[in-house]
Formats: sequence, structure tokens, C-alpha cells
Amino acid sequence: MRLPKLSRVLATLAATALTALGVVAVDTAPASAAVRNVCYNTSQAGPFASYANQAASIWNARTNNINMAQCGSNLMIYYTYGGGSYAQRTSLGNGRVVIDYNQAQQYSPLRIMTHEIGHILGLPDNYNGNCAILMSGGSAGTSCTNPYPSSTEAARVDSLFGFAARSATTPQIFTDSWPAATAGALR
Repeated sequence: MRLPKLSRVLATLAATALTALGVVAVDTAPASAAVRNVCYNTSQAGPFASYANQAASIWNARTNNINMAQCGSNLMIYYTYGGGSYAQRTSLGNGRVVIDYNQAQQYSPLRIMTHEIGHILGLPDNYNGNCAILMSGGSAGTSCTNPYPSSTEAARVDSLFGFAARSATTPQIFTDSWPAATAGALR
């Protein structure tokens, strides 16, 4: 019997607390039922912290093999003024996301955040201009506000996180998803 996602999250948190106290918890669930936590930190996200929380909720609702929570710093969220939004993945589920404040005045900040987190979760850009495809990024235009991954994108994340063993990957930086903010966009 598969536990509901919330029960699995609570069980994981309880096991973490017990481990911190020196108690060894035995996991009797099969490896295929394991949900990987992606712990993110919004302490440096400034005005985009709530967008990071919303994006985490979106990914949690659309996938089965990950649980994003503010429980550590596998994924750090930052913001800047200028230079474009980007993700830098150091390994699957780990890295940093930087949101450009100026760019978020032109494009949907929630779409930008969810898209950039998609890179941390293993998805590449897809510059097809289709607003229904989250990873199409800025190619879908400024009017596109869809922050939801397609079923194909969500299934790909589940597939990537469904394997128990992961080898380290070469760090990747994703910088070209969103056109640079125009000069004078904000004064």
C-alpha cells in the first residue's frame, strides 16, 4: 500500500528528527516508493520568496517522486537587478536559482520561478514558444503567465527522481530562457 504524499513527508521529517537524536529509524518501504526531498532556502530571495513557495507547491502537486520543502539549502533562491534570471544546477535537485527583478516586471514572476526550478529538477529549455510548455520560458512571450509544467514535463521529473542511485553531474548554468530586460524598463 502506498502512503499518501503528506504521510510520506511526515514520516521523512520524523525519521530526520530521530536521526538527529541518535535513534536509527528503519525504512521498510520499497525503494521505488521513496520520495526525494528537495530542500530549498528563500532567505536570499527577497520579494520572490512567496513565488518560490508557490512554485514548490506546483511541483509537489504535479509530481510524485519529489517533495520540495523549506528544509535546508540544496536549492538556494536569490534575486538580482539585471543580468537575467537563470538556474545553476550542480547536481539533480541541487543548485541555485537567481530571479532578475527587472525581468520579473515584464514576465510572470511565478512562471519564471517555476521554470528555473524546472532546470534544477533536470529539465532543459524548449524554445518552441508554446505557453502550455513551462520550459519554453520567455519564448512564449510576456503575455504567457502559465506556471504549470505539462504532464510530459512532470513525468520527466518523476522519471529522473525515480531512480534510487544518482551519480554526480557536471554543473550546468541555464541563462538563455528569458530575453534580457530592456534598458529603462524600470526607473
